Amino acid sequence: MDIRRRFGMNLRRCRLAAGLSQVEVAKRMGVDRAHVSSMERGRQNITLLTLGLVAQALKVDPATLLAPTSETAPQLTAARKVAPRRRRLS
Repeated sequence: MDIRRRFGMNLRRCRLAAGLSQVEVAKRMGVDRAHVSSMERGRQNITLLTLGLVAQALKVDPATLLAPTSETAPQLTAARKVAPRRRRLS
């Protein structure tokens, strides 16, 4: 898998696990939301400085963002908050 796609998938997974929107991550990084979206889609060839900014914004180790997806999935899945399902009123 292309390293940019791997980074993007891990970025999205970490962002969702933290309960953050792309807008919030962008604010924390000091960039535009479209830049975060582009990174998540694997369209950006990021620098090490950007890797550090993303990791800091998400409060994760930079290596987590570059790890093969199967290595990061279990720890992040457990951290994700899932809203309870609403019951329909009849």
